[in-house]
Amino acid sequence: MTSLEAPAGADRPLEAPDPEGRALDELADLVADGDVVILSGAGLSTESGIPDYRGETGRARRADPMTYQAFVGGEAARRRYWARSHLGWRHISHAEPNAGHRAVAGLQRRGLVSGIITQNVDGLHQAAGARDVIELHGALDRVVCLGCGVRTARQELHERLAAANPGWEAAADAINPDGDVELEGERIDAFRIVGCRTCGGILKPDVIFFGENVPGRRVAECYALAGRAGTLLVLGSSLTVMSGYRFVRHATGLGIPVAIVNRGATRGDAEAWTTVDAPLGATLTALAARLGPAN
Repeated sequence: MTSLEAPAGADRPLEAPDPEGRALDELADLVADGDVVILSGAGLSTESGIPDYRGETGRARRADPMTYQAFVGGEAARRRYWARSHLGWRHISHAEPNAGHRAVAGLQRRGLVSGIITQNVDGLHQAAGARDVIELHGALDRVVCLGCGVRTARQELHERLAAANPGWEAAADAINPDGDVELEGERIDAFRIVGCRTCGGILKPDVIFFGENVPGRRVAECYALAGRAGTLLVLGSSLTVMSGYRFVRHATGLGIPVAIVNRGATRGDAEAWTTVDAPLGATLTALAARLGPAN
């Protein structure tokens, strides 16, 4: 394994992060061979104004994410989620792909990327032009009814919630990676939620909450894709949770090289062929430049 930053306890001097360094050379060699499968996390979207879960230190930013059990267990929890998410959606829906997303889409157009698995729910890969993206944790731009299973556009629900809450307004202190915001309790209590137009059932964003399982068919599809990879390239994920890390373990178990580009250390560094600790937008742009224009 090589890295732009020396691992803790290493004898060699610490090298400054350098997108033009040896680790990027090794990464370019791997990607040039093609059949790259991308596994992306929240760190890829930070340059689009969407914060990640842990930051460079690996310490979680937020202590009270909505759990599936709380959401289905009571209307108060659902009101809290939808009030906060109603404000947060304004931010998420206006986020634009950054240089990292565009570089990934460009590598796919060149035929070097054979698949993309994203842990993100923001849709920015597709907005940058990527195709056939497996959204491991779902997407915020869809809503699902827990009663009848009908899926509808999130923007439609946003408009319904706005109509149900005329004059409701609140100041959002900070956006969370899953699209909601921190909000005072009295503003939550005043918020009205709505049900499914088809059956009146409970509406939930079409994302995987904490405590909820990713559908088995989707997991199997991701395992199969990672198992066919020439290289598994991890972008912007600390791999702290098993949801993404399991695909790194699967790839390494099959002898498939793993490369990681992330700000800060990750759970998978010891298993990686090469790691790059540097800003993702600049690094992926430099990588694309090294590989040259599409044929």
